[in-house]
Amino acid sequence: MRKMTEGSIVRHLLAYALPLILGNFFQLTYNAVDSIVIGKFAGEGALAAVSAANPVMTIVILGVSGISIGASVLMSRFYGAGDMEALRREVATTILFGAVCSLAVFALGLACAPWILRVMLVPEDILPMAQRYLRIIFVGFLFTFQYNILSAAMRSVGDSKTPVRFLAAASVLNALLDLVFVAGFQWGVAGAGLATVIAEGLSALLCAVYMHQRIPLLRLGLSDLRVDHALLRETVASGSITALQQACQPVGKAVIQSVINAQGISMMAAFNAVSRVDDFACIPEQSISSGMMTCIAQNRGAGKRQRVRDTLRWGLCIEAAYGLLIAVVILVLKRPVMQLFAAQDSRAMIDMGVSYLALMALFYILPAMTNGIQGFFRGMGEMKTTLIATAIQISVRALVIYLLVPRIGLNGAAWACAVGWSCMLVFTGWRYRKVSAEFAPFSDDEQ
Repeated sequence: MRKMTEGSIVRHLLAYALPLILGNFFQLTYNAVDSIVIGKFAGEGALAAVSAANPVMTIVILGVSGISIGASVLMSRFYGAGDMEALRREVATTILFGAVCSLAVFALGLACAPWILRVMLVPEDILPMAQRYLRIIFVGFLFTFQYNILSAAMRSVGDSKTPVRFLAAASVLNALLDLVFVAGFQWGVAGAGLATVIAEGLSALLCAVYMHQRIPLLRLGLSDLRVDHALLRETVASGSITALQQACQPVGKAVIQSVINAQGISMMAAFNAVSRVDDFACIPEQSISSGMMTCIAQNRGAGKRQRVRDTLRWGLCIEAAYGLLIAVVILVLKRPVMQLFAAQDSRAMIDMGVSYLALMALFYILPAMTNGIQGFFRGMGEMKTTLIATAIQISVRALVIYLLVPRIGLNGAAWACAVGWSCMLVFTGWRYRKVSAEFAPFSDDEQ
């Protein structure tokens, strides 16, 4: 466990973010390994089918993540304030709420998968594969919700390392099962989906066992599993806004995917590949943001306002340094990275992806800044601000893609990201001036 109300802020942010970066890399590895193995062993059509299903899957997963983030802010605040009883009640309430929600989404997902994919204009020749993959992934959602809740509880008390270890084990299992089911048994997209579900189940189980056995503060017996209705209302009020904010991105991406789908299978496959690269590139930015959120929430709970301001300043410096570093890496490795996803006869796909990444690398500094300031707003409990900012970003991005991609190709998607992030920065910069004015006048007792 890590108390972020004392000691070096930079050390806290790096010690918290680095394991989380690794964990998020492992999470993305689930999907990246699926894409690589499917592209190599099942063909471009199968890769396009996975690409068509991914926005739907991402909407659900980020909705879960939103609820977990909202709950994590409350948990971190209780931990920073030393109110351990409230922390335990919040953990129990979120676990039970998550169980009910996951069952509801699982049932709806199985029933509505064909309709959702048709609304997204998925081509008929890959529709059966996309539908099969999506339905299998909805089974794994039962485990995804619980993993996110349990890992959020551990991170709220400063333990960001343990969930990484379990996700690493699950990621290795996922990769091995992909090779067995897709490359070996030739089960195609169904095999990739099944491998992911089994791996997600393992990560959730390991988190539950470890938290019960090794973290007494978070150990819950059957008598503890009760819903605190006051905390549930606060969690839903905060978490639903965050979930909506998290879901804004994939909802917009579903619209974006519809535009990409209309451009043909080669562009669909290329967009799937570059989206994976973008995800990997931006994950450290999001992990630093999560560290900022936890540090700010803990210090806010402890009443240490100067440390809140210092966390924002140092967090943005770290974000900027990373944004410049990843730009150089992507510029150097863009072609080898694209070749990982492509079969031998997919030259058009590789060329589109390389051109996109060469342009996109120049823009990675922008999401570094937006993620940093989002971490500040979340830690301060300003969930509505993050919702509005994300809605602005994804709406502008979708509009620009609609206008540019049919005219200039996949590079239009990179320009759309740059314009969307820039609009988001303008709004959050304006909003920060108002929020900072609200807490700046208070005196600090921690000096």
